[in-house]
Amino acid sequence: MSRIGKKPIQVPKGVTVKIDKLNLHIKGPHGEMHHTLPYGFTVTQENDLITVTRPSDNGKDKALHGLHRSLLNNMVTGVAQPFKKVLEISGVGYRAQLAGQNLSMTLGFTKPVEMTLPPQVKGSVEKQTVITLTSFDKELLGKISSEIKQAKPVEPYKGKGIRFEGEKVRRKEGKTGKK
Repeated sequence: MSRIGKKPIQVPKGVTVKIDKLNLHIKGPHGEMHHTLPYGFTVTQENDLITVTRPSDNGKDKALHGLHRSLLNNMVTGVAQPFKKVLEISGVGYRAQLAGQNLSMTLGFTKPVEMTLPPQVKGSVEKQTVITLTSFDKELLGKISSEIKQAKPVEPYKGKGIRFEGEKVRRKEGKTGKK
């Protein structure tokens, strides 16, 4: 059995889950999400616990069992308490500005890098070098934060660029002159 798939999902207070055959509608104080399970899977809800069961014990169903249970757990958790990612910008003259949903970053290029955040993602910029993103959709939050990081990845010699909070970057030693 899938160890992750066997675990029931705890539904927090304030979150409602509607099950319609293979479609699930999850609604909470921070947002609303929908999920469709593959054919053959069943979902049952007893009080505040949701369990996902698979149709057979073949390898593909075992893998999908754990996957869809994790996706549902992330959705239930996200609509109750939003997920958060923090990005740090390091480098002389590197900074970010947020106007509404438009993020503008000066990263040493000739023109600023412009990005528009989706409506599900809320952003804020502190001290012009720390970008905080929050969303109830964990997958979308990871995708957007990865796209922002790809605008200027951290280089290993001086450590300039965009990194996640707490991320360690292996530094390289530069060239040494002749002696």
